[in-house]
Amino acid sequence: MNRTDPAPSSSRRYSKVSRTKLTWFALVVLVWGAMLSFGGVAAETVMLYPNIFGDAPASLDRAREFMVAGGPSDYFPPLGATVTISSLAAFALSLRNPRLRWWVAGAAAVFVACEFLFSVLFFWPRNEIMFVDPVGTHSAAYLRQVAEEFVAGHWVRLAGGAVTAALAFTAFVLCDRESARAAAVPATDAAEAGR
Repeated sequence: MNRTDPAPSSSRRYSKVSRTKLTWFALVVLVWGAMLSFGGVAAETVMLYPNIFGDAPASLDRAREFMVAGGPSDYFPPLGATVTISSLAAFALSLRNPRLRWWVAGAAAVFVACEFLFSVLFFWPRNEIMFVDPVGTHSAAYLRQVAEEFVAGHWVRLAGGAVTAALAFTAFVLCDRESARAAAVPATDAAEAGR
């Protein structure tokens, strides 16, 4: 019996378990962030958007007066950073697991495309027009058009949030099942060694 054989095997097993636990934790944070983000966008759709965009430009003026102490810009950027960082961590930790890796990569790609890039390119310029530019800068007809464009584009963000949350949750379920299988293997090995 060689004394050096068990140590590398147990070291590899410990490393794999630690990596699995870290991946699991990163996926928990990713799923939590993705679902909060999707839930926030869905809540905006139902509760805020009818009030903000329902009767532009008058409703835009009311929104400016109402959202003084806080608004979506206080909630979504930190949450978006959490989703992005946790998806990058989960992707890096799952590189050795192609079955898991592509679900995480998909969630990250959809989130960055629909929540970040689309927001920067489509929503931010329209937010400037509706909420930052001084009142009276733009005509009522133009503000109505911009509000309609904003609401139409919002469905892309809502769909992207739903897809991100679904992909992240799928990755989490796969990781959790693999963790359960990995935990069952040492128990089986111990039972067989006791025979």
